[in-house]
Amino acid sequence: MSSVFPRRFVAIATLVLLISLPVLAADTPPTTAPKETGDLWESTSQMSMEGMPMALPAQTRKICTSKEWKEPPAATDERQKCQNSEFKAVGPKATWKVICAGPPAMTGEGEITRNGADAYTGQIKFASEEGAMTIKLSGKRLGPCDPGKK
Repeated sequence: MSSVFPRRFVAIATLVLLISLPVLAADTPPTTAPKETGDLWESTSQMSMEGMPMALPAQTRKICTSKEWKEPPAATDERQKCQNSEFKAVGPKATWKVICAGPPAMTGEGEITRNGADAYTGQIKFASEEGAMTIKLSGKRLGPCDPGKK
């Protein structure tokens, strides 16, 4: 294994985590309508890369989202020039695609399944010239929140 591989792995892992976090982040534009009540989630993500002996440590954070998912439930990373597309929410499952110009250039597909109103599990799978990466996702609903407040 060359000394370039660990540095590239750390760089790619950092970029992927930035892309995937905050999981379920939703930008809600200010409106004059009554305030929407959202859901406060404790979201956990853990990234692993093909060929690496262990996954990176899991990261957990609290995120306020709108109750109905109308866009991909993952934030985009402007530094990596990522764009989400083809978002679909059917029943308890949400799916989307993501393309990152990079560097490194990556493509991915995300899927989250809600397990009732208070939990979800899922993953985002990325492919790049550096190899395949998977981010495992899970979350539990903690209560209501105001998604318009940052």
